[in-house]
Amino acid sequence: MSTRASDRLDTSRQPGIDRISTLLQHRYGTQHDLSEPLPVTTAIETLLAHRSVRFYLPQSVPATAVELAISAAQSAPTSSNLQAWSVLAVEAKDRKARINAVAGNQKQIDQAPLLLVWLADLSRLRGISNAQGSPGEGLDYLESFLLGVIDAALAAQNAVTAFESLGLGTCYIGALRNNPEAIAKELALPKEVFPVFGLTVGYPDPGIKTDVKPRLPRSTVFHREQYVANSDNEDFSGYNQILRAFQKIQLLPAIDWTEQMSRRIGTKEALKNRDLISSAVKFLGFQIK
Repeated sequence: MSTRASDRLDTSRQPGIDRISTLLQHRYGTQHDLSEPLPVTTAIETLLAHRSVRFYLPQSVPATAVELAISAAQSAPTSSNLQAWSVLAVEAKDRKARINAVAGNQKQIDQAPLLLVWLADLSRLRGISNAQGSPGEGLDYLESFLLGVIDAALAAQNAVTAFESLGLGTCYIGALRNNPEAIAKELALPKEVFPVFGLTVGYPDPGIKTDVKPRLPRSTVFHREQYVANSDNEDFSGYNQILRAFQKIQLLPAIDWTEQMSRRIGTKEALKNRDLISSAVKFLGFQIK
């Protein structure tokens, strides 16, 4: 085994099937064994143990942790090495409060010592194009905007894993898209920069226990060779029961997942102004042909 491989695999333990089985049971709310045992890796453990953290200690995030997380973010794949994303750190309480007003005054934004705003950023590429005397026509199409959003998401998820491996907690904040124009103004974003989502970061409050939220069965989302379409009458009763058990443990309102999702997508009002994103994107300078 190479040195690099030995760094990744914990060979001092048994194959680790018990630990992985426990993590999988938490993730799915039921037994989910692997087809064969594998060595435990800290990366897999960190990913399977992910949970959103909404209660934080009043303790700042070390600068080194932020630096490592951003480097991890920059290690994510990026289409054609365009690196069409940026990230902006917000720590000032007054600015966080104004951003939080857009996001619906969420407790995690108020408590977290650090808010990272992840950006689809075509402005840097536009500047390069102008400097090179190029028309930059490729930036005017939906593909480029979509590319920037994907790049930002990939980068952010790498950062989340890095933060969690260092003992920090995070929570994505999609509600920044309730009013992208207001966020752009607050952060002095140039044209062709779009706030995709926020990310709160901080040390979890140990007095508030947050369990891993169960997901749909693996077989529901995993297809082989071709997509197998499910009927409108697909039975989600088992998952509804699992999620209700989680809600009871977390002292959350009891509601079936299917009902909750139906409400979330039922009307444009349920989108909380995000039905206006297409006009916001154009207002912020994107062409979107």
